[in-house]
Amino acid sequence: MDPLNEQAPDSVLAAPPSDQIPNDGTGVVALDPYLEPYKPALRSRFSKAKQWLDTINSTEGGLEKFSRGYETFGFTVSPDGTITYREWAPSALRAYLVGDFNGWNRDSHEMKRSPFGVWEISLPPVNGKPAIEHDSKIKISMVVPNDQARAERIPAWIKRVTQDLSVSPIYDARFWNPPQKYVFKNARPKKPASARIYEAHVGISSPEPKVATYKEFTQNTLPRIKHLGYNTIQLMAVMEHAYYASFGYQINSFFAASSRYGFPDDLKELIDTAHGMGITVLLDVVHSHASKNVHDGLNFFDNSDHLYFHEGVRGRHALWDSRLFNYGHHEVLRFLLSNLRFWMEEYQFDGFRFDGVTSMLYTHHGIGTGFSGGYHEYYGPNVDEDGIVYLMLANEMLHNLYPDSITIAEDVSGMPALCIKLSLGGIGFDYRLAMAVPDLYIKWLKEKQDIEWDMGALCHTLTNRRYGEKTIAYAESHDQALVGDKTLLFWLCDAQMYTNMSTDSEFTPVIERGMALHKMIRLITHGLGGEAYLNFEGNEFGHPEWLDFPREGNDNSYHYARRQFNLPDDHRLRYRFLNEFDSCMQWMEEKYGWLHSPQAFVSLKNESDKVIVFERAGLLWIFNFHPSSSFTDYRVGVEEAGTYRIVVNTDRPAFGGLNRIQDETRYFTTDFSWNERKNFLQVYIPTRTAMVLALEPTLDPNWKANVSLGF
Repeated sequence: MDPLNEQAPDSVLAAPPSDQIPNDGTGVVALDPYLEPYKPALRSRFSKAKQWLDTINSTEGGLEKFSRGYETFGFTVSPDGTITYREWAPSALRAYLVGDFNGWNRDSHEMKRSPFGVWEISLPPVNGKPAIEHDSKIKISMVVPNDQARAERIPAWIKRVTQDLSVSPIYDARFWNPPQKYVFKNARPKKPASARIYEAHVGISSPEPKVATYKEFTQNTLPRIKHLGYNTIQLMAVMEHAYYASFGYQINSFFAASSRYGFPDDLKELIDTAHGMGITVLLDVVHSHASKNVHDGLNFFDNSDHLYFHEGVRGRHALWDSRLFNYGHHEVLRFLLSNLRFWMEEYQFDGFRFDGVTSMLYTHHGIGTGFSGGYHEYYGPNVDEDGIVYLMLANEMLHNLYPDSITIAEDVSGMPALCIKLSLGGIGFDYRLAMAVPDLYIKWLKEKQDIEWDMGALCHTLTNRRYGEKTIAYAESHDQALVGDKTLLFWLCDAQMYTNMSTDSEFTPVIERGMALHKMIRLITHGLGGEAYLNFEGNEFGHPEWLDFPREGNDNSYHYARRQFNLPDDHRLRYRFLNEFDSCMQWMEEKYGWLHSPQAFVSLKNESDKVIVFERAGLLWIFNFHPSSSFTDYRVGVEEAGTYRIVVNTDRPAFGGLNRIQDETRYFTTDFSWNERKNFLQVYIPTRTAMVLALEPTLDPNWKANVSLGF
């Protein structure tokens, strides 16, 4: 047995009763006995987390108050219009507030320093109005130790920054204090039992070669997501980042929503509208590193190398060319935890996908490290215990204050207990990303013939996940869409993507194969791969091109920095078939709930026939990956007796199929054990097709009408 991921017998995996859970962080050992030798490390990180909680409780009044740092630091406005500005900059000798409001006089508004290095100034209202005009430019000007030079910086807690590239790439800080505050109309949706996640980037969400806006996303993209049946959106590149082509991963202003796409209220309207549709909205949060920018970032903020970051080499990421936070510092914890709380409160996000978690877990940041699955890799000197403890605190805060919030970890290492709650000694995430799944598909499409696909290896990769830790399965995310790689459909059909995706053109073997496998890969990933599902926008219909942001290397072109939603809208193109199949999958999951059902029972992995059969959520899933062989009266096992009907069929004409499988067929079980199941039934499964069968009593009354529409 592979101790990393294979399921052990239930007898050793049952969690102890709550009154028997040890209060030292080792409760997770009851879920995974292979952790027994690492109890000291588990105790150490748990003890450090408890120490931080005790410290925060005694000095700050608890996590709830501590995480409201944005109500104290940065700019706050009292009911009478008094503006107070506070900034932590202990290395500064003197500090001044400058901006449009005082004609950029560097000496007129000096700030006072607290013993802890926090600078403060209050500006009373002028003629009954705030002394600083809404949306005017501001900065903090500090006298720093090096020859008492001046260092002018964008405030660290600023809530809006703007960039005028015709003047300079450096951002301007804005005092954001609109006279009319946005009022949310819709409550947050309940936490979905099954998270079907649509990963999206506002700027590319248009077929036009431009930076799309929050408002355009609200008007044009949200209805698409709702039609497709996704109940969760994961928004990328919202936190203001220094460089558009960084895909949002070089953050310079952590509390500012990117002004590239519009105003803060436009983002609030987007989230509010999504909530009105019953859609949960997650933020792709980047706390793993920060932009190294000095003039409009946190780097050398008070002219010291160690304010928010580790000093020297430890504070720099060799591959990302960015700064690394010191998670063991009190004020850094205040800043990061308050940042999470701010996005939850101010913008009403419902949770976070934490980027770059592997970098946060290890002192080597995953650089040059191939994780073999040996438990020794997750403990010892290479582990960044401060980073782990920060993530423990973040998850504890979010789940206590927002019980319906969702947190997702992007970790390639397979760290045990990543998605186990803190009380058991876990780090506390809700989900981890199954990053090995898309890698397998790309590797096979690059290196193997279809007949060489290994059904056992496919099932193993899709089911190889840690017991009790929920996993998000996906066939491809934004990582596989980036320039230099290809989307799955591009790998499958690139020779004819631009010539034969029209229904007026020949339905060639290349296109037939590509569309068939595109649907089958998605369906088996959805059904077998995890407890949630993710898709990157555009890939639901087989987006034909990679993603490349405007940069010097492509003459600053927006041609590939867009999603061509016009393709599935054109009824002469075959992309619409893939789009509607994706919608069928999501809505059928909504009905049957397989993602929040127990893991599937795989009854057949036939290597010669290339057939996979499994059951999950009372449904029978049948896949024939054989590139040329179809099978008549193919016997498959099923546990529950009864009459079955098709609810998902990749071969439907509405999905671009060849209509070889008749949806009206009724399948009757025979009381005879087969493949470790109590019954069997017989089906016709043409080459490169898949179907999902449900017991007849579970069908909707309008089942026949749905079939005629494609689902």
